[in-house]
Formats: sequence, C-alpha cells, structure tokens
Amino acid sequence: MAQSKFTDLAILSLPLRNKFRQIQTREIAIFKGERWSEFSPFVEYGDQESAQWLKAALAWANDPLPALKRTSIPVNATLPAVSPESVQAVLSSFGVFSTVKVKVAEKGSTVEEDIQRLRKVRELYPEAKIRLDANGAFDVETALDLIGKLSDFNLEYFEQPVATIPELTQLRQKLADAGIALKIAADESIRKVSDPLVVAREGAADIAVIKVQPLGGIRNALHIAQASGLEIVVSSALESSIGVAHGLHLAGALDELHYDCGLATAALLEADVTDNPLLPIDGQIEIRSVEPNEELIEKYSAAPDRRDWWLQRIDRCWSLLES
Repeated sequence: MAQSKFTDLAILSLPLRNKFRQIQTREIAIFKGERWSEFSPFVEYGDQESAQWLKAALAWANDPLPALKRTSIPVNATLPAVSPESVQAVLSSFGVFSTVKVKVAEKGSTVEEDIQRLRKVRELYPEAKIRLDANGAFDVETALDLIGKLSDFNLEYFEQPVATIPELTQLRQKLADAGIALKIAADESIRKVSDPLVVAREGAADIAVIKVQPLGGIRNALHIAQASGLEIVVSSALESSIGVAHGLHLAGALDELHYDCGLATAALLEADVTDNPLLPIDGQIEIRSVEPNEELIEKYSAAPDRRDWWLQRIDRCWSLLES
C-alpha cells in the first residue's frame, strides 16, 4: 500500500476558531521525508484533483527547494463570514496587520450581511486595506451590485468574484466600461483548471493567487507565477503550519512581491501540529521549517474511521501519480 512508503504518517483533525468554508475542523495528513510535509486537500475534492496535492507534498518532503530572495513575508488577516459583533475578536488573533481579506458570498449568508461585516471592519480598522474573496459564488450582476455598494471602500482587489474565466472576463469589461478601477484576482480559475495559464492569456484577471499544494508543488507553482505575467499573491489552503511553510517558501522565492500574502491562516486554527506555529509578528511571518509536537499529534489524531478514509485516499492518489 502507498502509505507504507511514508515515514511517521499521521492523520489529524484540527479544530478551527470559527466556521470556515462550512467546516469546523480541518482534516490533514502529515508525514516526514527530508523535511516534514503536509497533504491536505479538502475532503470534498476528488482523487484526480487531490493527486496534485499529494505530488506537491511529496516534492516538499524530498526535493531541493528554490533559493530564497527574502527571509520573511508580509501577510494579511483573513476574516471568515462572521457576524459584525464577532469581527474584532476574530481579527485579534492576527495581531498587527495592514490588510484584511474578507470572505463574502458564504453559503447561507446575504449580500447585506456581507456589507454589514465589511462596514464593521472599516469602522474598527479605518487604515486597513480590504480585499474581498467570494470563492466564485457570485454571478456577474451580483458581483457588480456589491462592488457598487462598496464604492467608498477603495477595495484593494476582489478575489474570484465569479466562477468561470468567461465570467471573470465579462466582469472586468463591465468594470472598465463603468470606469471602476478595481483589480480582479483569480484563485479557483487557476488551481482548478487543466491549464492554469488560461486566465492570463484571456486577460481574465489582474492578480494570480498561487497555492503550492493545488498546483502540484513549489517549483510548478513558481513556474506558473512567473509565466503568468500577472501580479502574484501567495496564499494557503487553510493548512497547518507545516503546510503554511510551503507557501512561505514560495513567496520567499519570487523575484517580486507587491502584496501581503494570505499565509497567516494558522491564526484561524484553534490548535496546530506544533507548539511554535507560523503566526504573524507585526504583520510578517518568518520563513522557517516546522517540526510537529508528538503530544499534539496524539491529541488531535483523527478518529479511526477518518484515518482509514484518508489512508485509502492516499493509496488512490498514489496510484494516479504512478499511472
């Protein structure tokens, strides 16, 4: 079986401080090669997509890493779809920050609730840059409506407001026609398509959000970032600090880095795999390796049925990589 090839393989269920992407716990697998690595596609992802995450985890564990151009990375805070009353408590976990990404279009929420959350952020943090992320959940007209209602916010950019590349292109054209200078970032339209460079070729976005695991590894992610010609934001996929370390190294290897990166997401976890997590200090996170704590591994080990599910998943993904 594939998992017999992994050293110190552990399946963990880490609690979150607040519900995020409709989940309250984050299930991950960690293992050791030359360095500790993480395999953590979300549980709803199919095997073909998840195999890319396994490829990335294996590469991080064993392959040489690209040279660094910097030793720490500026990061943004991330605000889940919480009530206005919870905004300050959630964002306090990030310490000092100059940028906050606000989740909108969460299942079960309304545009008006999104606006109330955003207005609370602006009230509490009047100097912060605000960027939005809809995870592709809006249609073009709803996205335009929200943007219009936030005309006084001077938004930094809007990440994946709509689902498809043609919709992104249409939205950008409508914004240009209306004289609205708002940058559009692509995330799912890069990591969930067969050719991650289509977004750039079609002129569908200004910014590429790059994540190591979904793109098959740090070197492939670095190539996509460079080949796209777009401005780059490196982000995490709600990983533990081991997974966040992958993204930090990628951000550190880029020639240019003009935006705060979405790599402070360990602050969204109630528990991590290490007693020295990758959390921001004065808006920056140092690029460094992470060693898990055995007591934390034992404490947050997944239930037997979930462990079996993950082990079977690893076997299937391994088979896809070998085929």
